[in-house]
Amino acid sequence: MIADHLFFAGINVLLAWSVYAVLLTGSLSFAQGAFMAIGCYGAGILTVKFGWPLLPATLVAAAASALIAAMLGYPALRQRGIYLILVTLGITFCVRVVIENVKYVGGVAGFGGMVGADLNSVLIALAIVGSLLMALSYSPLQRVCDAVREDDRVAASLGINVTAVRLMGFSAGAAIAAVAGSLYGHYMNFVRPESFDVLLSIYVVLYVVLGGANNLWGPLLGAAVMTLLPEYFRVLADWRPSVFGLAILVMLLFRPQGLLAFRTLTTRFKPKGLPS
Repeated sequence: MIADHLFFAGINVLLAWSVYAVLLTGSLSFAQGAFMAIGCYGAGILTVKFGWPLLPATLVAAAASALIAAMLGYPALRQRGIYLILVTLGITFCVRVVIENVKYVGGVAGFGGMVGADLNSVLIALAIVGSLLMALSYSPLQRVCDAVREDDRVAASLGINVTAVRLMGFSAGAAIAAVAGSLYGHYMNFVRPESFDVLLSIYVVLYVVLGGANNLWGPLLGAAVMTLLPEYFRVLADWRPSVFGLAILVMLLFRPQGLLAFRTLTTRFKPKGLPS
């Protein structure tokens, strides 16, 4: 039971980091449920239908998810604000509808037979993804992401390809979500399309908001708390959803910056020669 809770907490941390990767470039995605589904079903087809090992199947599914994200993101990331949110929510809805109508993967009945993932698998994935994101924060590429996030027009005037940077973040987030989807499917052994609905994408963004979007550890804490805390509310029986929802509301009202509010991203981008 404890291993199950830790596994699902790890999956949610990966999903939260997938949103964090998109936020690094100043965009917000509600499409992580779609890319998680692509990773789950893509890797599942390779392992169940073609007998691939889990690792290469997961890597191929992550690459495919990143490629699909790049194709969908090129028109989607031209939108800003509420329009970008609606477009990414639409991606999640469309992917679910497609999966429900593909009989090759079971359609609405679901897809099963996936095995091979365990708690160690998700811990290894967390270590790799966390290390890559940490390395990014100390690389020159982080400064480029900061420039695009803080003021894309100034970044463009400095010769930065804003669209390419945003696509990179969107695709990276999709790949991380796909890894989470592959591990989730191969742990559960059986999945249905409704496991990857719009509500999942909204929850993932909430993990980041509650934990703190300005640093790598905020999404980790937010996902862990949102996954494990409801288990301690089981003693409240039918009142559990109401109490948990009230706790989230109080958190958003009195600490909107998140549980971990410190900033580990590179300091605010300031082009040379311009006033602070």
